[in-house]
Amino acid sequence: MTWDEFSSLLCGLGTESPLVRIVRIRSEKDRNVLKHFTKEQHKIRNDWIGRKMTSGKTNIKTIEERDALLKQIADMFRSKGR
Repeated sequence: MTWDEFSSLLCGLGTESPLVRIVRIRSEKDRNVLKHFTKEQHKIRNDWIGRKMTSGKTNIKTIEERDALLKQIADMFRSKGR
């Protein structure tokens, strides 16, 4: 599958699709929002953070690049939902 095809499929996802919700949970950094997360949301986020911290292949550069990509994807879906 080409990037263009994959990207067009992602653009077609609704703002409340499971993938978009998980991306939002994993990429959230606002302490006020985090404070109101449910137990399940905290588990999703903590599992993600734990996985990226224990991976021997990650380094700070790839984590920053991944976080930037997740933010772009989340922003794309936020703007689609408005």
